[in-house]
Amino acid sequence: MSDKSSMLAQLGMVRNILLRAILVLIVIFIGLTFFQDLIYLKISEPLIQLLPKDSSMIATGVAAPFLTPLKLTFYSAIFFALPYLAIEFWNFISPGLYKKEKILYVSLTLISVLLFYAGMTFAFYVVFPLIFSFFIQAAPEGVMVMTDISNYLDFIIKLFFAFGLAFEMPIIIFALVWSGIVTTEKLANGRPFVIIGCFVVGMLLTPPDIVSQTLLAVPTWFLFEIGLLATKIFIRN
Repeated sequence: MSDKSSMLAQLGMVRNILLRAILVLIVIFIGLTFFQDLIYLKISEPLIQLLPKDSSMIATGVAAPFLTPLKLTFYSAIFFALPYLAIEFWNFISPGLYKKEKILYVSLTLISVLLFYAGMTFAFYVVFPLIFSFFIQAAPEGVMVMTDISNYLDFIIKLFFAFGLAFEMPIIIFALVWSGIVTTEKLANGRPFVIIGCFVVGMLLTPPDIVSQTLLAVPTWFLFEIGLLATKIFIRN
């Protein structure tokens, strides 16, 4: 097969993968629209539980009561589709891998998806209550907290992605060492720079408040240590 034919075949595979991924997203999205009110109530729970009795969430945009739950449903469809997207990626690259590489990739893919969900879960049950409690208690006397639903959605989606990505740290460490880009010794020696980098990433990926940044930076640092330890154990063996 010529290089041109091989490239066309690869492009055809990419096209089919994208079409299937879009189709799956549409199907999941349509299915979740029947539960969009339930999804919104669950997602807004961390803030609603902390709001004063006389306060509530508001919609400042005319179409916000309709568009915000719909937007949340779309993001939820993406989150639910992650395992399928990982499988599609695996189907694309697996023909070019050796048996040992296939086993390693399947394991890393499964762990990476679980870690992403773990990051989202940590954000929802640990980070959100702490952040919202801090914000509400920090409000000046006489100021009633009434959060706009669109702003709230943008805030939590950003944190979901931030913590989901941050929890991929062990996978990133393992991949860097396994590929030979760095060694565990270099990573260990560069720990002070890694810690600083965790706080820089926390500053870039979270809203501009010290609480959010710290709650992202500290777990990322902890996950770096876990990834470093796991890499020393498994790659050595």
